[in-house]
Amino acid sequence: MADNEQKEPHWYVAHTYSGYEKKVKAGIEMSIVNRHLEDRILEVRVPTETKIETKENGQRKEVEKKLFPGYVLVNMVMDDDTWYVVRNTRGVTGFVGPGSKAVPLSDEEMKHLGIHVENMVINFGVGDTVQVVAGPWRDTVGPIARMDNSKRTATLMVELFGRETPVDISFDQLSLLR
Repeated sequence: MADNEQKEPHWYVAHTYSGYEKKVKAGIEMSIVNRHLEDRILEVRVPTETKIETKENGQRKEVEKKLFPGYVLVNMVMDDDTWYVVRNTRGVTGFVGPGSKAVPLSDEEMKHLGIHVENMVINFGVGDTVQVVAGPWRDTVGPIARMDNSKRTATLMVELFGRETPVDISFDQLSLLR
């Protein structure tokens, strides 16, 4: 349980069974909605990177690889309820930290993970056209339909299979097109 309840959200690392990262992410996100914890558990991430693999026949294929197999990152306000929800999600074996005490990631650790929490200056808004500069949607261009400042994401309308599709992208992966 949380020894000292926090008021500010921090990033924590939950340890999972290997191969269960996406199931754990989905389970936590379902609990957030069911228990109305949207204001206390802000984001759940399974850090991945896209790599190009060459098959035996010479064919190249884009593959998404987990950066930290067996771990899920959770941005949350730590209290007894949020600790319980994450810790008791199927597939979670515990938080990273001594004993059952979850320890938040430091700013330095988060920089190495590609998570930037400095006071980011955002020079775009709803209706602006932006370009994605990192991640799986890199080089995608689209208008911003919605912004969520608490999660630090913008919803872009991108063309996917001939249809306009909403995609949530982190602020730090976007650049305003001039």
